[in-house]
Amino acid sequence: MGRAGRDLDGIRKCIMHSVYQAQGQGCSAGFIGVGIGGDRTTSYSLAKEQLFRTVDDVNEHEDLRKLEEYVMENANKLGIGTMGFGGEATLLGCKIGTMHRLPASFFVSVAYNCWAYRRLGVVLDQETGDIQEWLYKDGEKVDLNEIEKEVAASQDSENEVREVVLEAPITEEQIRDLKVGDVVIINGMMHTGRDAIHHHLMDHDAPIDLNGQVIYHCGPVMMKDDQGEWHVKAAGPTTSIREEPYQGDIMKKFGIRAVIGKGGMGPKTLKALGEHGGVYLNAIGGAAQYYADCIKKVKGVDLLDFGIPEAMWHLEVEGFAAIVTMDSHGNSLHADVDQSSLEKLAQFKEPVFK
Repeated sequence: MGRAGRDLDGIRKCIMHSVYQAQGQGCSAGFIGVGIGGDRTTSYSLAKEQLFRTVDDVNEHEDLRKLEEYVMENANKLGIGTMGFGGEATLLGCKIGTMHRLPASFFVSVAYNCWAYRRLGVVLDQETGDIQEWLYKDGEKVDLNEIEKEVAASQDSENEVREVVLEAPITEEQIRDLKVGDVVIINGMMHTGRDAIHHHLMDHDAPIDLNGQVIYHCGPVMMKDDQGEWHVKAAGPTTSIREEPYQGDIMKKFGIRAVIGKGGMGPKTLKALGEHGGVYLNAIGGAAQYYADCIKKVKGVDLLDFGIPEAMWHLEVEGFAAIVTMDSHGNSLHADVDQSSLEKLAQFKEPVFK
């Protein structure tokens, strides 16, 4: 978008470019808070603070109000869409705040907030579990089951996608049959692996046989009961791009066939998927409780000394749904959306605010 000057139009460019850079890694469609001024620390704090504003409030500063409206209108024209899969719903809110700055600096900080944090809240009676008070919606109760039915009813039956059920160990033949856009339902075993696990596996043997297995980029929230049994309370996907330096090498080294995460991965992993016969599955960002419900039993854990989120958990799952966004034929939905949104970003290069 060219040079971003120290003015309102430069701020506009920074925000638009940040939305482009985030792609689907921020659980889009999401909300952004923007902090202008301060130093590096206070600017980010101000950006986070903006996320506590209600969705429908109006910025009292006219120039900032116009900028918020501009971002909301035009960021959704980039075609990034929900989860970065393409479409017109990229941002659900943009809130901007300012503070005094140091003369030598002009910080613009953007904080991305997952859609899942914009939720209804209740106050419960701890004795009975009854709802005492509804929060955020002035007492209005929303029937989530009815919403789910409405969404299902609105689906176009002519645009049904292919659904494939997989259970490890998965063969290369099964993987080569998958294409971008397929919905995969996983039953059986999968194994979590985040940053520490991937770094460890580069130079060490795996604690279990991973040939034909599924790795899930996830740091689960765990609870141990009175009998010493582990239970998964939340298991949403983490952003996968952090594992880009390792993923392809580890898949080939251990024979891993499928990787699940959020936001996609880069060219090194895509190349390895083609060479080895692997697939990347995009799970739903913000759906940690849904995926926890799919986990029927914790079969064990290794490398717990890395900490609960970073350990390798061995999970038995049923009906675990994810979408193929990178296949073994060189196709990547993430690369396609990145390229198309970058091309669309160029149309916002010319100055808007003086």
